Amino acid sequence: MSKYWINRAFGLLDHTLGNVPLELNDLDWKESLSANTNKLAQHIAAFSNYPGGGFIVFGINDKTAEVMGILPQQANLIIERLSSIGRDSLEPNVSLDHSIEVFKEKEILIVFIKESAIKPVYLKSKTIEDTFVRTGGCTQKASRQEVGGLLLNSKTPNYEELHSTKLLTEMQVLSMLDYRELFNLLSKPIPITSSEIIYLLKDEGIITEENNGFYITNLGALTCAVNLNDFDGLSRKSIRVIKYKGLNKAETEREFPGSKGYAIGFEGLINFVKQMLPSSEVIKSAFRSEQSIFPEIALRELFANALIHQDFTIRGTGPIIEIFDDRISITNPGKLLPSKKLDRIIGTTPLSRNEKLASSFRRLKICEERGSGFTKTIAGIELYGLPPLKIEELETAFRATLYTPKSFSKLSEVERIEACYQHSIIQYLSSGSMNNTSLRERFKMSERQRSQVSLVIKNTLEAGKIKLKDPDNSSTKFVEYIPYWG
Repeated sequence: MSKYWINRAFGLLDHTLGNVPLELNDLDWKESLSANTNKLAQHIAAFSNYPGGGFIVFGINDKTAEVMGILPQQANLIIERLSSIGRDSLEPNVSLDHSIEVFKEKEILIVFIKESAIKPVYLKSKTIEDTFVRTGGCTQKASRQEVGGLLLNSKTPNYEELHSTKLLTEMQVLSMLDYRELFNLLSKPIPITSSEIIYLLKDEGIITEENNGFYITNLGALTCAVNLNDFDGLSRKSIRVIKYKGLNKAETEREFPGSKGYAIGFEGLINFVKQMLPSSEVIKSAFRSEQSIFPEIALRELFANALIHQDFTIRGTGPIIEIFDDRISITNPGKLLPSKKLDRIIGTTPLSRNEKLASSFRRLKICEERGSGFTKTIAGIELYGLPPLKIEELETAFRATLYTPKSFSKLSEVERIEACYQHSIIQYLSSGSMNNTSLRERFKMSERQRSQVSLVIKNTLEAGKIKLKDPDNSSTKFVEYIPYWG
């Protein structure tokens, strides 16, 4: 299979070896390998800093531009040495790709040096001042202004873009990924040929191609791995489900360590957890059916949130779902980002550590549109008459807890205040406001219990969580409230 950059290389060669031979910023030719390691390192660094990268072609006379050709043994030695320089002599490391191709009836070696995402690439034994660039078809030391420009155009690879495997063959890639279910989630037909499948996987960022092989990215493994245990460093990132007997962790009733990629295993996770949860019997049209006491939309959003927003730099742990007789807790590694506040999560646009994973989940329709997850969760909780969602930051984790139904009389004062605050947010985001009547409906209470609800509102006001919508309104019966930040 021809490499994607070959046509570009041939086009540059045809241009540079024309009637008046000239070297370009993105192509240099040589008859053989120089003995000067420092000079070679400068060339590789310069091409790594150049937009789109560039090529060094071996087997062409340095002075006459005549195509001389190259022997396989020579090509192997050149590749070995250049690869060693890219790995040991430059910061950050530079990986090379290569191919032996026939050009004007002779074999030449084309070495492709990709543009580095992290810039500048400079000599490892020196400082950032020892950065080299291509200009006027030559390799030259970069000026301070050029170094500054490279820094501005540098991109630190995010976690999802990093490789999760060693270099794999096409068949190995297809055996480790459940691409069929992935295409099903994307509502795309499964391609007929493996090359078409590989093309689409590259387009989705699931794999990257390099050195005539493929790497599965962390995004690819986390999204559609057949078994996450096959990926070094990701096996502990599988989501675990633990069912306890009673109200504490003294006795484990059942445990289920997931192993599939998050996206392809999500429906199975939802169904498994629903089987473990308490349910209530509902009669509809004379037929009895079992219905979970938790709204499914809340489970979906909270599970997806834990997967998407976890901190992958915290090793040895992953998302955990813990089921007790009176609650279900969803915990993920990583605290809130510094710019986010615990009491402002509902209704605000989230910032994600893992934006590519978040975007993938939205495209695969696993979670709702950006920023609506907690809002829909709270709306579902109110519809089912559950206690308020409990959200908390632990030392190195974030936890959300759903509780089984409680009557108003059994809710603590803290729970009543939090329910009132969350209700005020839902009303505010619906272009409305909270009042005694709407909060009574949220608590499933009657008109006779108006005074009890008024006390909850009073306590929530005193806690600083809500405020009057119109401070000048003198009516006591039709007073409206909004969140303190509204």
